[in-house]
Amino acid sequence: MKTSLKEKNKKGIALWNRAKKVIPGGSQLLSKRSEMYLPDLWPSYAEKAKGCEVWDMDGNHYIDMTFMGIGTGILGYADPDVNRAVKRAIDNGSMTTLNSPEEVELAELLVKLHPWTKKNGMVRFTRSGGEAMAVAIRIARAASGKERVAFCGYHGWSDWYLAANLAEKKALDGHLLPGLEPKGVPRGLRGTMLPFSYNKIEELERLAKKYKNIGVIVVETVRHDEPKNNFLKKVRAVANKIDAVLVFDEITVGWRLTVGGAHLVYGINPDIAVYAKAMSNGFPMGAIVGKHEIMQAAQETFISSTYWTERVGFVAALATIKKLKAQNVPRHLKKIGGMIGDGWKRLAKKHGINLTVIGPESLVTFSLNYGKESQAIRTLFTQEMLRRGFLANASVYVSYAHQEHHVRAYLAAVDEVFAILKKAIDIKSVHKLLEGPIAHGGFKRLT
Repeated sequence: MKTSLKEKNKKGIALWNRAKKVIPGGSQLLSKRSEMYLPDLWPSYAEKAKGCEVWDMDGNHYIDMTFMGIGTGILGYADPDVNRAVKRAIDNGSMTTLNSPEEVELAELLVKLHPWTKKNGMVRFTRSGGEAMAVAIRIARAASGKERVAFCGYHGWSDWYLAANLAEKKALDGHLLPGLEPKGVPRGLRGTMLPFSYNKIEELERLAKKYKNIGVIVVETVRHDEPKNNFLKKVRAVANKIDAVLVFDEITVGWRLTVGGAHLVYGINPDIAVYAKAMSNGFPMGAIVGKHEIMQAAQETFISSTYWTERVGFVAALATIKKLKAQNVPRHLKKIGGMIGDGWKRLAKKHGINLTVIGPESLVTFSLNYGKESQAIRTLFTQEMLRRGFLANASVYVSYAHQEHHVRAYLAAVDEVFAILKKAIDIKSVHKLLEGPIAHGGFKRLT
């Protein structure tokens, strides 16, 4: 008789239940809540990680074929080159009364990587993506002198973003996470955020005609939809027409398609580009890169925080970017992601699973086409892959540590699990096979 996952992951499950009693939501990050993967069964905590391998508190060993540190581990966990630079910085003192010289070095490198700044661009730093977007919006509003923001995509937890749901509670539903409540967001921000859909330029054009004080346009450059019909170029044109600051959010996709932002691939230049996650391979770092005349507006408002000057983030980012360039990591991510996506398609056809594979390859994802049952089926997939030694759901954020042998082992397990899924779908036994509840699909309060 096979050991239940509840028994196998006893320590991690117990600690997660303790966490929910003392930490609202159990974790600082929604995307790390166990309920998002496999409620009551997910191992939840890592004891150690290296490359794309993870060991949990119960001593179980897994290959991470899901989000790789929620998009941060582009080189793989505990990359030796990045860690070496970080350890040296720690030994030399990571925080002092004086500034870190690497701060200037990183700023100059980021400007050099973005020729649209005309070589006189400027950079501000934070330690997370949400912070970086908040800073970018503050600067953009200061530069434009107008407070309304038109946006599409997911841009974090800040008041400026959640304010969209003050006017209409489902305004953010199509942008990533359904069910986000704007509680605690000042009612005075109502009407400042104007959502539009990716690849639907007519929606942005309508907003531009209706509202005369749009000062900022924010676009998540690409996530799982490629820009169609010159969408990004047309967004740039609207921004030019209404004299709005164009901000590209590259927090998730940045560094994955090329060394720099995805907009460099598409040849469309923003006024500000925002980075975090993968730029420092798991060490806290965020960056706002922009044109000189826009970024100087930061001097006319107050943007300041102690740990934005801490040394580790700068040296981690420098080491990461150096390795991304030297090893042409984006090419590797495309190759491995392509193998995974092709494998899903082949095995779905073999077993008669109705799914759609979407890209880009470095963020390869599948969606199950079974209506309301899709989330239960996806949960069963995660459960059975976990049993076979893989952290898995419907997305793989590919890393440099993922090699062909990992993909072959992963797809062999997917072959087995797809067979289980197909049988369960056919005889309507998906729910019976689940050892716990169905995974959350959006924002839900934990009790």
